[in-house]
Amino acid sequence: MSFSMLPKAMVFAAGLGTRMRPVTDRMPKPLVKVGGKPLIDHVLDRFAAAGVETAIVNVHHFADQIEAHLADRTQPSIVISDERAKLLDQGGGIRKILPLVGREPVFVANTDAFWIGGPTDNLRELVAAWDPDKMDILLLVAATTESMGIDWAGDFQMAPDGRLARRREREVAPFVYTGVGILKPELFERETRDVFRLAPFFFEAAEQGRLYGRRLDGFWLHVGTPEAIEAAELAIMESVL
Repeated sequence: MSFSMLPKAMVFAAGLGTRMRPVTDRMPKPLVKVGGKPLIDHVLDRFAAAGVETAIVNVHHFADQIEAHLADRTQPSIVISDERAKLLDQGGGIRKILPLVGREPVFVANTDAFWIGGPTDNLRELVAAWDPDKMDILLLVAATTESMGIDWAGDFQMAPDGRLARRREREVAPFVYTGVGILKPELFERETRDVFRLAPFFFEAAEQGRLYGRRLDGFWLHVGTPEAIEAAELAIMESVL
């Protein structure tokens, strides 16, 4: 079941980027360059190519730098969600933008959601796979064997129908969350906290059988540390040789 139109996108750009220090002592992680282009531009360019018209970008850490960088971007058009006064975490960031998105499903994306793509447009495929009758959240997931920079035991098991189950303690899971998904904003309507995480909503949806995954076509790179930048640059060079 597809949308009548592509959803808006919420791009998380407010984090402190602590694992990327010392690089993020002078600039925000979304502006760190990989392949000659800031991470946030990789994400936004993919949304633009998929036809997404509006991206809501939250800002906190070096917010002025991000706003200045995005000032001239028109595809997608940018709406800034200002979290300078208080960093809300990803769940709180979504709750803050509810008046902007209403009840329509919305893309969410981390700025380190970086992959070397195959022939498929992963974002359009995610939209095509969305079924609100059975899903509350749909995540783009990657096989751990087709990823780089995975320093944890994976995130999810995936059933043949795409339903995701949370990795159990002391278990190795074959799929990782790429940092991109589609979710129903209504999941956050009754939330009263200002600051809260997003991951527990994934896990609750999984327990209810309403968390699904779509497998990434391509090679996913987790660009979370300074060392990962060099690894990503090498992977990009190898992909074009």
